Amino acid sequence: MSDSGGLPVYNGRYQLHRQLGRGGMAIVYLAHDQLLDRPVAVKVLNADFAGDPSFVERFRREAQAAANLNHPNIVSVFDWGEENGTYFIVMEYIDGRPLDEILAAEGPLHPDRAADVATDIAAGLALAHRSGVVHRDIKPGNVMIAQPSGNVKVTDFGIAKVMGGDSELTQAGTVMGTATYFSPEQAQGKHLDPRSDLYSLGVVLYEMTVGRPPFTGDTPVAIAYQHVQEKPPPPRSMNPAIPLALEAITLKLLAKDPVLRYPSAEDLRADLRKFREGAVLPQPAPAPVPTAMAAPIPAYADSARFPAGEVPDPPRRTGIFLFFLIVLLVALGFGIWFFAKQLGVFEPDAVAQVTVPDLRNRPVAQAEALLTEKNLESARQNTTDCDVAPGTVTAQTPAAATKADEGSTVTLTVCQGAAQVTMPNVVGQTEADAQRLLEGLGFEVAVNRQPGSIEDEGKVVGQTPGADTALDPGSIVTIVVSEGETSTTTAPPPATVLVPPTTAPDPVTVTAP
Repeated sequence: MSDSGGLPVYNGRYQLHRQLGRGGMAIVYLAHDQLLDRPVAVKVLNADFAGDPSFVERFRREAQAAANLNHPNIVSVFDWGEENGTYFIVMEYIDGRPLDEILAAEGPLHPDRAADVATDIAAGLALAHRSGVVHRDIKPGNVMIAQPSGNVKVTDFGIAKVMGGDSELTQAGTVMGTATYFSPEQAQGKHLDPRSDLYSLGVVLYEMTVGRPPFTGDTPVAIAYQHVQEKPPPPRSMNPAIPLALEAITLKLLAKDPVLRYPSAEDLRADLRKFREGAVLPQPAPAPVPTAMAAPIPAYADSARFPAGEVPDPPRRTGIFLFFLIVLLVALGFGIWFFAKQLGVFEPDAVAQVTVPDLRNRPVAQAEALLTEKNLESARQNTTDCDVAPGTVTAQTPAAATKADEGSTVTLTVCQGAAQVTMPNVVGQTEADAQRLLEGLGFEVAVNRQPGSIEDEGKVVGQTPGADTALDPGSIVTIVVSEGETSTTTAPPPATVLVPPTTAPDPVTVTAP
């Protein structure tokens, strides 16, 4: 490493100017490429890790993985090397800010902008996945937004994994990454595939629209447990301005089971594009939350100690083992109690039970009749988040095939269809204004015309239904429009036609018999 005017120069070419950021294992500097006369970013491995072969190998693998990914939404890697025991990577310099700084300073993004950023991230991931690379650390801190162009760049492939190869340096069961953006399978130390990156992107999309990630906690273990076991709050419950279609995309990404997520980044990108184009997207049913005890979450180092989220191999922790042992014992005890209760051990004179029928996708009247036959009561709750005909049962509690006491209540979730719209008062408006207003509310307009006065000509003088009536979108509304005064004429008396006789000169008189 040479020195030029007090500034370090690597490979006799890259002159460091100032520090841009610091991570858990490296420092990033703004530098000048003296050969090509351009600014570059140089990532230098911390001296504390330079003597550790595993960290050096991870550093080398990041350079190799990213250098093979040539895409406008992935930060380019130009060079890597070692000089006097110092390892460095030379990357494209992005004049902008990381996404986490933007969210911290400005709060949630507009849903359209959040969808655009997620689309660009998905585009970069699609190329990485096609190249056999799983990023494993998608988070706002690893997404750069160029200024003022707004271009999106995915960076930091430091813990990337090459699928189908042996280049993954972590031991089985070790968790690496940032707990807030873990996929459930990543939190459990299981095998990862591209769908794990899509879950992490779902967390980023959630944070971009809501202003906070779906799961938070005091420790990484607490957050990881929520990723495995708990259902995220619906984004619209935190920010009602989020469109329903974008919420559906986000929740599909956050499905616990990878099978229920998007199969690829390209499929996600296609739905995000449809959303931005205003196309109607299918509304999938919420992904079920696992009820069985998941595999224990492996121990890992507290990410608060490593600002970049690059977590080294952790020490074993007896406290975590005891915690999961207690949880398992509690679950076992509950299972024994539940089994005994089902056998009637605690209730020798228990009420007779019946099997709850499957009532989903049935008309509500038919479902209620079936419950009556089973000696069960019914209750309704309506929903507009459905893609079946109004009046159809979309869900039930308790679930089908479970046992319930005779006389107990089964709650039916019934599709209510689109929300009703209140009929406005359009009397006195011009025909064009009234028709434009009603059609804008989703109604079909029929027009009747009738005579009136000069003053009300062309104006609405009546409407059916009346104002303040709640109607379904698509209902027909009739407006009565005045034609003004109309002229009236009296029909002339019928003309008298005299037919001259053809033969006789005198008129012929005919007397009726």
